[in-house]
Amino acid sequence: MHEQSVRSASNRASATARGRTRAREEGGLWNRPALLDLLSDLLLLITALAIGHALLSWFLARPFFPVREVVVLTPPAQVTTAQIEFAARSAIRGNFFSMSLDEVRTAFEKLPWVRRAEVRRRWPNAVELRLEEHQAVAYWRSGDSDSVHLVNRQGELFIAASNADLPEFAGPPGSAAYLLERYRAFATVLEPLQRRLVSVWLSAREAWQLELDDGMVIVLGREQDKAPVEQRLMRFVRAWPQTERNIGLQIATVDLRYQRGFALTPTSGPHVPKGMQ
Repeated sequence: MHEQSVRSASNRASATARGRTRAREEGGLWNRPALLDLLSDLLLLITALAIGHALLSWFLARPFFPVREVVVLTPPAQVTTAQIEFAARSAIRGNFFSMSLDEVRTAFEKLPWVRRAEVRRRWPNAVELRLEEHQAVAYWRSGDSDSVHLVNRQGELFIAASNADLPEFAGPPGSAAYLLERYRAFATVLEPLQRRLVSVWLSAREAWQLELDDGMVIVLGREQDKAPVEQRLMRFVRAWPQTERNIGLQIATVDLRYQRGFALTPTSGPHVPKGMQ
């Protein structure tokens, strides 16, 4: 009898323990105070951050800290004050903190003579502006269009109004930088003649033609393995002073497409059209 009572008591204790275990398992999260405290702190932190962000956004959107000045650190040569003011009015939105510097920079880089713009905030109410302007070195005429662009010192095309006395380039699309490189080389070769190179043309078949400031057209044609264009041009430059004295004629066209000589066309003869190949 006594053993039965002990076993019964033990069974009841085991049942009670299992019941408590199931209760704790069924209670789950609510019976884990440490985890509840951590979640509570996390929710409070998220709420505080959200409220702080909302308050900061509201504060920055208020008409405090207005931008009152654009400080130009690089005095422009081509860009006018009116253009700078227009770009600033159209791009600066919001206040000192909320304005988008990327939008401001893009607006200034859309001005005709601006190659690159750099903008920074200057406390408490200004924008610092540095401008890199295009430096035009030539006019550009596309081979398939009548539109006129300008070529800068980097060989890049840009659109702007200019009446400067610059050489003229014409060639296939995308060849402006190459023409600028060859122009500099040709101009160096022609220096002994004391005549300025005013035009350089490159045809779709890569045939070269030059024009000097006295109207003389030099037809170089295409590159040749045995007689590159610069070699033929140098040969002409060496021979021309004596040739000019001997012939006593005004020459309209010089054809250098020959390996060992050149042909001359007087101004009274048929003129070779630009772009001949």
